[in-house]
Amino acid sequence: MPHDLRPTVLRDELIELGDAFRAYQSAAEPDLAGLAELHERKARAFTTWADVTGDGSLRAEARRAEQAAATALAQHAQRTGEGASGVTRLLTGPNQWEHARAVLAHARDHAPVPGPEARLVVLMLTLRSACGGSGNVTGLDVKGWPLTDPEQVLQSLVDAGWLRLPGTVSDLLASGSDNPTRVGVDSLLAPDGVSGVLGLGKTTRAKLSGWAQKTVGERTLRKKKLPAAGRLLALACAAHSSADGRLGAVGRGLGLDALAALCAVDTSEIGALVEQLTAAEWFSDVSLTDTHLMGGLSERVLPLGCPVPAGTGTEAASGTGSGGA
Repeated sequence: MPHDLRPTVLRDELIELGDAFRAYQSAAEPDLAGLAELHERKARAFTTWADVTGDGSLRAEARRAEQAAATALAQHAQRTGEGASGVTRLLTGPNQWEHARAVLAHARDHAPVPGPEARLVVLMLTLRSACGGSGNVTGLDVKGWPLTDPEQVLQSLVDAGWLRLPGTVSDLLASGSDNPTRVGVDSLLAPDGVSGVLGLGKTTRAKLSGWAQKTVGERTLRKKKLPAAGRLLALACAAHSSADGRLGAVGRGLGLDALAALCAVDTSEIGALVEQLTAAEWFSDVSLTDTHLMGGLSERVLPLGCPVPAGTGTEAASGTGSGGA
């Protein structure tokens, strides 16, 4: 750091940060939340320094500090089960968050029928059947999903060979908790015919299924009668937010094309869905650019968030998939 750096406020901040990092390293116990704050201060300072000097290497250092801050927050969440602002999350650690994003991507890439309603059903049934290619579903479960014609959607998945039922779709819709329907999704079986292709254990599968069910059936989304595409967008944004609820890793936003692919809609439809979620108070603030959705989750949604590790793509798991309805 040059001794004559101007403005002096920036120079003083960098000196103070150096002292603070040395103090952290000599501390008896790690304070990951405090470390994240130091990295965030460093990122702001180095961004300002880069603006003053025009030095690209300083800007790169600022980006590395941002990534380090997000990593420290994720580690803090893993240790405590909490995220930023003391939020207790439904999914409590990085492993579960990564699995949530992986299942969303799997549904995007393997849904055999187009459209958001079929995509939502594929996602929910994948989570029921992820471990051994089969799982229990009741008619009440299906009625909790926003489908205009549940029988038609389920039948289309049966006809495509993706869903296997012991009886008819009508039988499934009539089944209750005392006699659930055992559905089969053979494509979820690994070659050994036992384990699942998604690598989920029973406990993780159950937690992920509960997370998706709670998000899709969230009270305000039900009250506003959001369609399947809106519920999928709600899931995608929750699964691809930073530790403090900002959309994307380190709050850099989510690509519209990637969101459309996850929701099985055209990119041009994302704006209307964002308006619906905004009316349902899903976001604390939100804005659309030509390519990205920017903003953050509202406070009540934070428990559903799955912080994205720093350094990963923010394009909703970086995949493109098939976004057409």
